[in-house]
Amino acid sequence: MAGETEAAYQDDAYLSTLEARLLRIDGERGLVFDRSNFFASGGGQPGDTGFIETADGRQIAIVDTRASDDRSAIVLTAIEGADLPSPGDTLVLHVDWARRYKLMRMHTACHLLTVACPFPVTGAAVGEDESRVDFDIPEAAADKGELTRRLMELVAANHPVFTRWITDADLDANPDLVKSKNVKPPRGSGRIRLVCIGEDGAVDTQPCGGTHVLETAEVGEVHIGKIEKKGKENRRFRIRFGPLPAA
Repeated sequence: MAGETEAAYQDDAYLSTLEARLLRIDGERGLVFDRSNFFASGGGQPGDTGFIETADGRQIAIVDTRASDDRSAIVLTAIEGADLPSPGDTLVLHVDWARRYKLMRMHTACHLLTVACPFPVTGAAVGEDESRVDFDIPEAAADKGELTRRLMELVAANHPVFTRWITDADLDANPDLVKSKNVKPPRGSGRIRLVCIGEDGAVDTQPCGGTHVLETAEVGEVHIGKIEKKGKENRRFRIRFGPLPAA
């Protein structure tokens, strides 16, 4: 994300704390900093929560994070009624790390599911305890036990997870990198961020602006909790933490 706010989380998703300068107040409760470790909601992943700390130790809760309409800034939404700091102040940004890390593990699990189930993606949402990925898939290919086994093989292999950047022209030359059937990566900045899994991205490579773990083993034990029919060929897969319950 180029512009007012440097999206520090794009290069290091493990920045749980970060010092940043407040540039301006957006609306009544929006705080725009020069840099941010708070993820702005997008791509199915919710925005970060946490708190900011002033120089005198005062804490202000942050209840949501979003991108500005032109995507040039990251806006942290302070809790209603907060005594806001002044533009120019330097503050410490504290992400709710327990929540963020669960979302990182879940988001990576969603990418692994698109490898275990290689069909066009029609929708996705990342949650703390349950995520969903929708596929355009024939019913015969949907088996909870088999897909859980494939998913856990990828987790246990402890593949590296990393990011790299390509140009819009590179993506145009490699359209198969986009797995989503309905949503295309945002254009306009001249470059597109890829999340890669495996040596040189051999397991999976796809455009994504979200936060992820560094190795697939960090995902931990997950399973396909439910498969729902959402249309003639549309199937919704719900990913949950923990082992697959006994039948």
